[in-house]
Amino acid sequence: MGKNLASVLAAAVTGLVMAGTAASEVTYRDHVRPLWEAKCAACHGAESPYLGEFEEDQERYKRELKGPRMDTHADLIFFVAWPDTGALMRRLDDGSNTTDGKPGNMYEHLGETETQRQRNLAVFKAWVGGDDAWIMKRPGEITKEELDRFRLAY
Repeated sequence: MGKNLASVLAAAVTGLVMAGTAASEVTYRDHVRPLWEAKCAACHGAESPYLGEFEEDQERYKRELKGPRMDTHADLIFFVAWPDTGALMRRLDDGSNTTDGKPGNMYEHLGETETQRQRNLAVFKAWVGGDDAWIMKRPGEITKEELDRFRLAY
């Protein structure tokens, strides 16, 4: 599939998902948590190390197929707002927000097909606060105004 067709398809899928969730706010409990359990929990669940522990021995945890723990609302917020600002966005992005067009290293795990990945990405984006809040800046780069865009409803 050509890149232009893929982009059109992605926009259409995102629009459909957003239209379906616009009537009700996207929440961690009702939307993100079930998606996270299906796509992320195997590597980022309760058996995984917290961020600091992961950073101390990344190679070991990568061999064990374990990433930093993200099994609660509070833990997941670490990777959106602080202390690892923008990590969730950088890892899950489809490449449409990068200068090189390269997707994040976890994008492929959002689904088996591009349609599934785009649909699931749209849920995460809506939870964060939409395209305006999908900010991939690192800690120390993000402004107070940008932080205020995050929604992250429980």
